[in-house]
Amino acid sequence: MRRFAIVIERADSNYAAYVPDLPGCVATGETAEEAERLLREAIELHVEGMREDGVPIPEPSSTVEYVEIDA
Repeated sequence: MRRFAIVIERADSNYAAYVPDLPGCVATGETAEEAERLLREAIELHVEGMREDGVPIPEPSSTVEYVEIDA
């Protein structure tokens, strides 16, 4: 079991999501929830493809933190 950080960003008319530790693994959806669900599927397919190609699956190395500022 591996735990990958994901990033979900709001775009003009949808949401885009990606995995910093898995370059090229992306998804989009009409809502943040849909983007996350589709990204979970994309991660599974991405990792499956890496295994089939004999490419090592990277260990998760990205972390997510929030910084609060007075704005």
